[in-house]
Amino acid sequence: MSASATEREIVAAYWADMNGNDFAHAARWFSDDFRLYWPQSSEVIVGRADFAALNAAYTAAGPWRFDVVRLVGEGPLVVSDATVTDVSRTARAVSFHRVVGGRIVEQVEYWPDDYEAPAWRAPCTRRGLPPVRSIVEPERIG
Repeated sequence: MSASATEREIVAAYWADMNGNDFAHAARWFSDDFRLYWPQSSEVIVGRADFAALNAAYTAAGPWRFDVVRLVGEGPLVVSDATVTDVSRTARAVSFHRVVGGRIVEQVEYWPDDYEAPAWRAPCTRRGLPPVRSIVEPERIG
């Protein structure tokens, strides 16, 4: 990665490294004072070592795969929407990354659960997922 990499390119490179399942290697994109916040459980992961240890200890049925669905942002704030799977289950992570000086200094990450739409909304809605063709730039995601 060049010294002139954009914040979006840095976040895309982080996600690409996560696919290697070497979480210490992926944490190289973090600053020395990195913080990861999980507001839904009120947890904070502090530093590269705790990030790598937590991800390595996470129970999985196979190697983790991280697919970036969307990557948007300009300047220091980049938002990613990624699917995460270990072949037996799939989850979604919506992450807000703050990038300063070529390093990710903070992530605020949400892990939303899928749910069935209430029947009362059916007259006003259709089933479907948002298109990604106009949002994702594949050449930056790898």
